[in-house]
Amino acid sequence: MSKKPTIIGIDGGASKVSAHVVDVAEDKKRFSLSKYNSIKEYREYSEFHEDFTPVDLPIQLSQINENNIILTQSENEHAKDYYSAFIDAITEIIQITNPESLLIGIGMPGVKSTDKRGIVAMANGPRMPNFAAGIEQRLSDTGVALAQPITKLGSDADYCGIGEEYAEQGTFKEFENAYYLGGGTGAADALKLNGILISLDDCKSWIAKTWEYSDENGKSMERYCSAKGIQSIYGELKGITQAELSKDSIYLEQIIRRAVSGEKEAVNTWQIVSIKIAELLFERISTIYTGWQNNFSFINQNKQPISPNHQYEKTLLDRIIIGQRLGTILSDPMATAYFIEPLKKNLSELISKSNSLDNHAKSHYLDNGKFNYQIIMPSQLREAPALGAGIDAFRNYKL
Repeated sequence: MSKKPTIIGIDGGASKVSAHVVDVAEDKKRFSLSKYNSIKEYREYSEFHEDFTPVDLPIQLSQINENNIILTQSENEHAKDYYSAFIDAITEIIQITNPESLLIGIGMPGVKSTDKRGIVAMANGPRMPNFAAGIEQRLSDTGVALAQPITKLGSDADYCGIGEEYAEQGTFKEFENAYYLGGGTGAADALKLNGILISLDDCKSWIAKTWEYSDENGKSMERYCSAKGIQSIYGELKGITQAELSKDSIYLEQIIRRAVSGEKEAVNTWQIVSIKIAELLFERISTIYTGWQNNFSFINQNKQPISPNHQYEKTLLDRIIIGQRLGTILSDPMATAYFIEPLKKNLSELISKSNSLDNHAKSHYLDNGKFNYQIIMPSQLREAPALGAGIDAFRNYKL
């Protein structure tokens, strides 16, 4: 068996699978995506449930706490298209590259099982407690040789951070202190403080993930910065289901263009989003600088209280990096009037009126009373999670 297996990094979102071959530089410190990739949307498969509704998140979290996960028939059925999409994406790459063996890294949203090889809670998809084992078995049945078993299902958020740090086009590597918000199907959070990547799982005592935060209506803050969530907001205002919007290819880009054309529901959508994302970014800024200020409630009402103290206090962010679909919108000139300018205005007001940020912090984030927009930048690395998954698999590979 080859000692240099082909590395495949996979980003398994709630709407599609993005699988990419990852190339390793000679120094084994820099990585890039090769030209070989395969993308499969779950809706391509007959098992796909267009009207799938996840189990309420509080119930999912409660079942984890009780160690009694009860999968619904709908979840079991819907999970089949996840497996099919993953296997087809991997198989398509195999047919192109003809590798001797494969090293596979997978990033997935949701709460992972104790052994990190399954998913026991997911906001936008079915729970799959034995997912890695299921993928391995299906690959084995088709004669595919793995260099080693799938070590774990990583956090798509952590993999965004790893991709941004070690990719040729990554943005984290340029800064000492940065926060990454990825707005794809879900929301991904990544942190780099004092020059070191930090998983939010490792600092959960003092900060939480976006999906854990609840707005005043009890909805997850993920709703306001994920592509699927923003689409759902627009659908509710228009009285149109998400399934209909997707069928008609009405996504974030189209909603921006409808706002530019003057459609009030589209304008209102981005007004809501700009307010909520400003609130989230302000929470990140203030929590990192002064500690937790009780900015939000939590989806899991039994969550352990967050500590107001941590070792990174007084840290100022060099950059706030917006990635994935939301990053694409940030780069769209058409979004200036309806998303970017309102976002800056809302952030300016929150920081100016803050009682927790001192003058030193305010002078860092504000320029003549207005938010210093150079601090926010879009990521150019759309496939950061897949790249990060491949990098992590390489790092955990035992020759």
